[in-house]
Amino acid sequence: MSSQSIIVPQISSFPGHEGAARLMLRWLVQKNIVEPQLSTCGLTGNRMGYAIAEGARQVVEQPEALPFGQPVNGLEIITQRCIFMPEAGFLEEAGCPECQKEVGPVLFESLDDWYPGHTDNFICPECGHEDDINGFIFLQPCGFSDLGFIFNGWGEATLKPSFVQAFAERLDCKVRLVEVETL
Repeated sequence: MSSQSIIVPQISSFPGHEGAARLMLRWLVQKNIVEPQLSTCGLTGNRMGYAIAEGARQVVEQPEALPFGQPVNGLEIITQRCIFMPEAGFLEEAGCPECQKEVGPVLFESLDDWYPGHTDNFICPECGHEDDINGFIFLQPCGFSDLGFIFNGWGEATLKPSFVQAFAERLDCKVRLVEVETL
């Protein structure tokens, strides 16, 4: 079992998401957090990612837990619409920020329309409040976006809040940190 720390902008359709991905990668390479060249250090798809670099020690709480020397240790950048949530133990609980009612079952059913891009929004069935799906309250961190940054094997090391905040500032968007255990 390993872990992923995923930073997800809190917007379904990030404006210029591919350009933003390149800018963020350039920043991470300049800070020596990841290597500049793709390698097979990823976990999904073709396993391509950007391997961990020495500067990663500066952005985590427990540098000794970083996956140096492990085959899966790199950053994967997602630029397609994706649902970022824990695979195991996720309760699918969500609430409306307006009326505070539980809307999880209906919200998660609506992902059939969200995922292919038919809509970015969800409408509360209780009060009619409409917002980007990320604007709703989730009891467990998750994210829905066409941009995501997956740090494979970094979960135990714990990303520093200051690093997550710097990520948000560079993207000029609120972000959510999603921690995932993988098999």
